Amino acid sequence: MKKYLLVCGLFLALFTVKAQEKPNIIWLMAEDMSLDLECYGMPAVKTPNLNKMAEQGVRFDNCFVTNSICSPSRSAMMVGTHQLKINAHNHRSNRDVPLNENFKPFTSLLKDAGYTCVLGNHAVMKLGRKIDVNFKHEALGNWDGKTEFGLFDKYDNFEKEDQPFFAQIQLVASHRGDWWNEVRNNSAHPVNPDSVVMPAFMADHPVVRLDWAKYLDQVEFLDNEIGLIFKELEEKGMAENTIVIFIGDNGRCNIRGKGYLQDPGLRIPFIVYSPIKLPGAKVRKDVVASIDITATVLDFAGIEIPDYMTGKPIFDKKFKREYTYAARDLWDEIQEKIRAITSNEWKYIRNDKPEIPYDAHQAYLEFYRPAVHIMRTLKQEGKLTPAQELFFADSKPKEELYNLKNDPQELNNLATNPKYAKILDKMRKETLKYDEFYTPVSDVFEPEHPGAVDVFEWLKKEKPEQYQEMLNGVEIGLHELTNEYKKSKKK
Repeated sequence: MKKYLLVCGLFLALFTVKAQEKPNIIWLMAEDMSLDLECYGMPAVKTPNLNKMAEQGVRFDNCFVTNSICSPSRSAMMVGTHQLKINAHNHRSNRDVPLNENFKPFTSLLKDAGYTCVLGNHAVMKLGRKIDVNFKHEALGNWDGKTEFGLFDKYDNFEKEDQPFFAQIQLVASHRGDWWNEVRNNSAHPVNPDSVVMPAFMADHPVVRLDWAKYLDQVEFLDNEIGLIFKELEEKGMAENTIVIFIGDNGRCNIRGKGYLQDPGLRIPFIVYSPIKLPGAKVRKDVVASIDITATVLDFAGIEIPDYMTGKPIFDKKFKREYTYAARDLWDEIQEKIRAITSNEWKYIRNDKPEIPYDAHQAYLEFYRPAVHIMRTLKQEGKLTPAQELFFADSKPKEELYNLKNDPQELNNLATNPKYAKILDKMRKETLKYDEFYTPVSDVFEPEHPGAVDVFEWLKKEKPEQYQEMLNGVEIGLHELTNEYKKSKKK
């Protein structure tokens, strides 16, 4: 009997050691962020914790999301497959429609491999529990895709007994929200608006500069949150076996950013820190898609990449991606259709609905883009530069072609230049190939009604003074106004 217990004990110890050989993985997902970090060269902002991650890990300079809006982008990453293929490309749609049986969320595969999947963290703003995917799901529980739709095992805390664990933590501060002024007011060193450096397509106006400075205040706030997570790993003795990934879920919420397929909407920060040296260069310039991050997490965990995944492990010696393919479709009341591919040198955008202008007066964005309101006024006054006027044209070009080496801000559209006809034709054909390859598995379309539309119309009628403040570039608080609107409807 003693011999039997000894053998069982040795087996259990061996099993525990084997299990702990798998690394813990933390995926930090900042909302609405472009390459606006100190380690990427953004002036005026201080991000010491992300700087350290980049210095000791690998920084990727050409990582692109597959959609510039949160829910389609997150849907693609949750499955490791382009959102078009899984019919999750329309924002806040199909929330009661099960994922096609041929696909699985990657957390289900991690669970099957013995990982504890944790959602959120107790130390970050609003606990970081956002999921926001366009298929039927529940935050916690098992997954079979038919009767059970749970994505994670637990909330907010990773402990030694959870090892190996995977934690996905959302950093909400950089998302437009009613907390921006509070974060700035509580900052020991708020970013100086006079120190910020903005792209050429943004107006140099005091309100626009202050708005940019507030955004960078949020970036500094979440950098501090990342420091708290690293501190927790150290205190719990798990720092030496935990890989930490940092990304944005889509680009910054500003002109040409979130919602658009220009560079500020698609290009995201991506940093991988590992206590064990990662192969290759410390700064990588090759093209990476956000769905590749999903495949890389599975690769870190020693899990074979399913055939249905369109993402590829980025530290595999065979990794090579010539293009990333992005799609923009429904966002609230704006039913768009835009497709784009990006290489190291070229960007091609096809606007299938050119009659819809960039500045489509979408209700949600009216609340959250002070620069748009200011620049509309400046346009009327004839005070915008040609680069700044591009966003406010009455329609979009049918095609856009940019040389990213010579024109990183994508201001000079070469699509109508005969000199680049061959490149245009090649990019056009490549995009059509992706269109066909990513044909959705279903045409089910069940969108949610966008509440901001109702609040915006109510605001104009019932609160004209606050509406005028909005037109003057003041963020008047969508969340609080939504609560007021709902109360008014109950009377």
